[in-house]
Amino acid sequence: MDMPAVREELKCSICLDVYKDPGTLTCGHSFCRVCIKNTLDNQTSSGAYECPVCRKRFKARPSVQENIALCSIAAHFLTTEPKQEETGVFCTYCINAEVQAVKTCLQCEASLCDDHLRVHSKSLEHILFDPADSWEDRRCSIHNEIFKYFCSDDKVCICVSCSVVGNHKGHQVELLPEAAIKMKEDLKYVLVQLTASKNKTDVQLQTLQKSKTNVPESAARIKERAVTLLNSMRKQLEELEQKVLGDISTNESKVLKSVWNLIQQLEKDQDDLTKVIANTEALLLETDPLTVLQACETQADDDNTPRKQVTNDQINSAGILHEGLISETLHIGLYDILKDTQKHLQMLEVTDLLLDGTTAGANVLLSSDCRSACKTTNNPNSYSHPDQFTDCAQVLSTRQYAGNCYWDVDTGGSSYWIIGMCYPSMDRKGRNSWIGSNSKSWSIQRSGYTYTAMHAGKMFNMSTSCHNPAHRIRVYLNYGAGRLAFYELGDQIRHLYTFSATFTDSLHAALCLTNSSWIRITS
Repeated sequence: MDMPAVREELKCSICLDVYKDPGTLTCGHSFCRVCIKNTLDNQTSSGAYECPVCRKRFKARPSVQENIALCSIAAHFLTTEPKQEETGVFCTYCINAEVQAVKTCLQCEASLCDDHLRVHSKSLEHILFDPADSWEDRRCSIHNEIFKYFCSDDKVCICVSCSVVGNHKGHQVELLPEAAIKMKEDLKYVLVQLTASKNKTDVQLQTLQKSKTNVPESAARIKERAVTLLNSMRKQLEELEQKVLGDISTNESKVLKSVWNLIQQLEKDQDDLTKVIANTEALLLETDPLTVLQACETQADDDNTPRKQVTNDQINSAGILHEGLISETLHIGLYDILKDTQKHLQMLEVTDLLLDGTTAGANVLLSSDCRSACKTTNNPNSYSHPDQFTDCAQVLSTRQYAGNCYWDVDTGGSSYWIIGMCYPSMDRKGRNSWIGSNSKSWSIQRSGYTYTAMHAGKMFNMSTSCHNPAHRIRVYLNYGAGRLAFYELGDQIRHLYTFSATFTDSLHAALCLTNSSWIRITS
């Protein structure tokens, strides 16, 4: 602690100087023994004794106990404190020598040294201040008089003339000491509020400091999990690659073998036909009728022998690989990898999310598959149902969700919408039935080019702009961790807002529509 701060701690609240022979009242506050003695003497006439600091009242004149420890500390401080700078102001009452003044009395308009300060009046009217301070700040600039009063109407310090003939005539005025006492009471209340704010800030700062420490640890854990998951995916992809390439090679071998067999068969047929053609041409040149007839009879018997013919269908299909089987293998393998990845991430896509027509407002139109909704000027829902929204174009999902899951919404061309989740017990009528306007729902909304988050009627602006907004929004629920997050799915995934809460019930998906554009559940 620096010297000025130590001096402030060792200052007597009556003479405003370092304790000299300090004594302590039963309330615990300490003063110079001479200062407190004079103060108690002045209070004798009224018969009421009180501490100058805490204003605690005593039925009889309180005793002043010697404070040996404080006396030793004050004495040691005085011997080690640097010599006070010369102010050029000397004691008014020391006429035989120039003695440095330590205080100036506003009431007496006199400067006092340490000795004369001890015997100076301790009444509240005698205000002491640093002799180096300017008097100009304590005088009225109009009447050149010392400020005596405080104008409660205008909240300014004024002189006597100001209160009698000046601009403050007729105003509520009081003596500066009295006004200061009241002001201190107000300051006590302000101090309580400031202290509460400071305590809150301290807690918030501690939370952020803890987060600052936890963030690298959390990032390291997430990186480790991500690397493990990616390595697992990489291994599965490599295994799938080997399987697919192996299947392709196997298929290639089978197709090539089939083609080779057909080629061999056709080459044999080609050789046989060449021989037959040659024999036929020779018979055409033969002059012996018997030889011709016998040869034709033999050839006829050979032609009647059944032979396996190669068809055009066999030729056309011989060189075709079974690409459909390969695609199916890839599809099944990739689906299994994705399913395994989602299991490791503990995040499941909601595929059974349907909109509940019994909750739809009177001017909400649902599609036949109950996955799209829009606002209409007609009243398609003329029926009345206890779960129906009566004062807003809203609709909830048929099911409730708890756990780790996500669902996607295509907002189409709508420039104003509200998307969120809510408890089943949320109001269905009145102003508090809008999602986000009550403590049982959480939402984000887009209005023109601005995103806003809302819960319990409180709106939280988001820095994310939407001058080129994506139409697809993802809602991610981590029920156990108490987080409900919203993302914009465009060319890049952008985080919009995350609510932190302790969920006490399962949650419905909720949509609020404001125009005729469709909003569709795409999960």
